[in-house]
Amino acid sequence: MLMAKGRHPVVITNDIFTREDAEHVTNTLRDVFDTGRIRGVATGACPHAAVREDPSLNLLAVEELTEAYPDSDIVLIESGGDNLTLTFSPALADFQIYVIDVAAGDKIPRKRGQGITQTDLLAVNKTDLAPHVGADLDVMRRDLDMVRGERPFVFTNCRTGEGLNTVLDHILDAVGNPEAGC
Repeated sequence: MLMAKGRHPVVITNDIFTREDAEHVTNTLRDVFDTGRIRGVATGACPHAAVREDPSLNLLAVEELTEAYPDSDIVLIESGGDNLTLTFSPALADFQIYVIDVAAGDKIPRKRGQGITQTDLLAVNKTDLAPHVGADLDVMRRDLDMVRGERPFVFTNCRTGEGLNTVLDHILDAVGNPEAGC
């Protein structure tokens, strides 16, 4: 989607000991994306620390990828897991998207945490699973309105594409949209 909008992303994933997430992203995007633009960082410790307290491994990966791909104009950095307090170091991220999984239950927004309350955009993914796990999307919407205030959130389903254009619009608004002359 970013490439269709004239953007040239690179992707960095974080795992403790492996590059499993990078392999997953590579396999998923193999037919539509130059997989050399994907880099896995094995942090050796909790990936959350590598994006917040000591982002040096990620900063090095950013430097290496943007040197290898000088047309890069967006760097996407992933840090998996479900730590509700996760936020990225300002040295590493200009715009933060936090993703929660509906399968974790409709209570997640009420738990707050910086990932829920402070990030630039919150995506509630896997909306199709709500009826299968007893999650009420209306309850989640109500609670997110309460805990996020004016900060935006979007319900998504990456398998069907639901909500992804909204996520894309937020990213392009944050970094500038070449199609709009920004």
